[in-house]
Amino acid sequence: MAKRTVTALLLLLIAMPAVLLGGIWFFLLIGFFIVLAAWEYVRMFRAVHMQPAAWITVGGTFLLLAARSRTVMGFLFPSADFSPQWAATILTCLVLIAMAVHLLSFERGRDQAALDFVITIGGFIYLGWIGAYLVDLRELPNGGWWLMFILPTVWMADSSAYMIGAKYGKHKLAPRLSPKKSWEGYWVGVVTGTVYGGFFAWAYHVNTFPVGHLTISIWQGMSLGLVLSVLTTLGDLGESLFKRQGGIKDSGTLFPGHGGAFDRIDSWLWAAVIGVYWIQWFFL
Repeated sequence: MAKRTVTALLLLLIAMPAVLLGGIWFFLLIGFFIVLAAWEYVRMFRAVHMQPAAWITVGGTFLLLAARSRTVMGFLFPSADFSPQWAATILTCLVLIAMAVHLLSFERGRDQAALDFVITIGGFIYLGWIGAYLVDLRELPNGGWWLMFILPTVWMADSSAYMIGAKYGKHKLAPRLSPKKSWEGYWVGVVTGTVYGGFFAWAYHVNTFPVGHLTISIWQGMSLGLVLSVLTTLGDLGESLFKRQGGIKDSGTLFPGHGGAFDRIDSWLWAAVIGVYWIQWFFL
């Protein structure tokens, strides 16, 4: 636990300037985590002799992140109007390119080429398209505040679930996917996430800084915290599914106590999607 805590604090120290500055700095931060996670994803499946196309999975992930970023697209094409259709076009082209590459692979003797194709597109869709919601979240009005509301709420829920589950967990939540997770830890995490959702709503509403503040009630914060803490565990379990398929414990070893980049962002992916749509529906 001490190693996890030190690593988390160091990551926070490094990441906070990018979160506050936003723009290209935040894109580079998220791009680093997401693209590295895409490479780890490829390695997981290669460990069990599958052959996803690494350059399409990793490169496609980066292209989708860039195409979904108004900052990046505005920099590359300053005279053009940004359109989400660009990202959809890139996604479509990536799927077709992946099909062509794996058709050629089958013709050259790779009998599992169809499964390789599914793994390839699953990688850049899950990590590239879904991961881009982290960029979308930061680019919303008051996006820095929303990001510092949603991710810390998830972190607090995850941390409490880990600590209580490790010490008091008796009933397995998902024995095949993640044997160490327990229902006791899960429900403590839900309660913690709900409480901290209310706390962050109060703290960010009453404390005004030069960049502004959120207009969100304590009850609204608690409801968002509840939804996040209930559902983001699925992101953690989803990555566990990939790891079990690849027969590995962690996606990597970059972050002591946390594993790899994919281990670090697994619940962020779900949190970003939930956060973006929740904010758009109720606050914009």
